[in-house]
Amino acid sequence: MKVSALIMAGGKGKRFDSCIEKPLAPFMGKPLLEWVVRAVQSARKVSDFYVVTSLNTPKTEEKCLREGLRVIRTDGKGYHQDLRQAIAKGELYHAVLTVSSDLPALTGSFLDKIISIYEFCGKSALTVLVPIERCKEVGLSAPSLYKYKGVTHAVSGVNVLDGAKIFEKEMDEETIILKDIEAVININSLEDLKNAEKYMFSINRRRKFQKA
Repeated sequence: MKVSALIMAGGKGKRFDSCIEKPLAPFMGKPLLEWVVRAVQSARKVSDFYVVTSLNTPKTEEKCLREGLRVIRTDGKGYHQDLRQAIAKGELYHAVLTVSSDLPALTGSFLDKIISIYEFCGKSALTVLVPIERCKEVGLSAPSLYKYKGVTHAVSGVNVLDGAKIFEKEMDEETIILKDIEAVININSLEDLKNAEKYMFSINRRRKFQKA
């Protein structure tokens, strides 16, 4: 199975509290968005992708167009409304991977794993959650929460859904809980960005030490 992907980059980023649009905020030397684009481009199960922008993120849109990336502009009235609008504008009435633009630890192999899980679950939608305790280990806030089987988890920002059913009131949904760092690192504030960089640098140093 191959899917289309939408990188959601049109939010207001109120919690980020910076004059820089959050998708363009530097993380380990590159804008957050760049890490996500690289991951989506390297995913073997992604056939094509779009960056979803809005009037909230004009500089992000300029950067994408300058670099030849395909853009879908939405009204910027909220994640779910923007998602529906993007699917309709792009006529993406098939399986669609959605990822937030503030997930810099994503990799192509991780996204391929998520798409494979969606393919074999046989449901219309797949939601990826993260234990709140895992977020705290990295020093991250978890403002977007989702209760599953009586336990509250953090929303990862990674989902797969059937675009043909996006306007239905409900979709049959599979929910998985992962501790993978690719799903855990979700930047919501400047403090999150600082702590996530520190964590990733420590991981990279450990890997270099192990290879030496």
